[in-house]
Amino acid sequence: MTLPRKVAVIGAGEIGIGWAALCASAGWPVAMFDSNAGAAERALGEVARRARALVALERATQGMVERGLLELSQAHTLVEAVQDADWIVEAIVEEPLAKQKLFAALEQVAGPDALLTSSSSSLMPIEIFGRCRRLDRCLVTHPLNPPELIPVVEVVPEGRTTPAAMERAMGYLRALGRMPIRLRKPVPGYVVGRVAAAVWRECIDLVLQGVIDVSDLDRAVSLGPGLGWASAGPHLTYHLAAGDRGVTGFLQHLLAAFERLWDGNLAGWRKLEPEQQRALTQAIERAYAGKVEMLREARDRRLSAILRALELSRST
Repeated sequence: MTLPRKVAVIGAGEIGIGWAALCASAGWPVAMFDSNAGAAERALGEVARRARALVALERATQGMVERGLLELSQAHTLVEAVQDADWIVEAIVEEPLAKQKLFAALEQVAGPDALLTSSSSSLMPIEIFGRCRRLDRCLVTHPLNPPELIPVVEVVPEGRTTPAAMERAMGYLRALGRMPIRLRKPVPGYVVGRVAAAVWRECIDLVLQGVIDVSDLDRAVSLGPGLGWASAGPHLTYHLAAGDRGVTGFLQHLLAAFERLWDGNLAGWRKLEPEQQRALTQAIERAYAGKVEMLREARDRRLSAILRALELSRST
């Protein structure tokens, strides 16, 4: 597969920085553009820091990172950003109208063969690409945060995305060491967002009900189901749980217990009221006050260690 001559990242927020750091760490030329020129300029330093951090975490080689950073640039116009770019990555705010306007503008200035992808975490593709005339090359590639570390990327086609565009996007992602997950059809929130929303609602509810503190809840999930899911995923976890009888045996023994929880014992609210938002914010900030940077570095070390362990176990 031919690698992109250049990647244009539009948007200098956390996701845009992560995409740029990931592509630069692979030695790919990257141009960043943001309508806020100051934000784009500041982002370049953070891209360099995060790309070099991948070397310390043994997720990239120093030579390749430095090669990519030599070809990292700030574009001052959209035209400059997309010039000669084979892959254009949108990473702006999660607002349908803003994304539609951007992609309509990109369609006017991008090369005829450029691949256009959105980093949206929840919007339906038609909401994003609704003003585009050429939908054959448009699709969603939704990364998790931080994109340069977490390998899964959801690939979501618009109804008219061609198989060739899908395969090209999947190829680019695999070349970056990502694990693209292809959705057969778009659904609101995609797959990762829906699972995360369901779990987080229950986690919020348990904290707000006073059942558990924030820090203990986070440990309960990360060292409980999160650890199991990291190694097997939910379906396989339960399939393995009943030994030789598999999921059939698991359902026979424990389905009733799950059904009791599903029958009105789990959180079912649809909106987090302002007073609940304040209570949740205070609980989280109280739990992690003054430790965010230290915890971010610790998270990245743990993610890297988990990935190394998973990769080693798959290769032996």
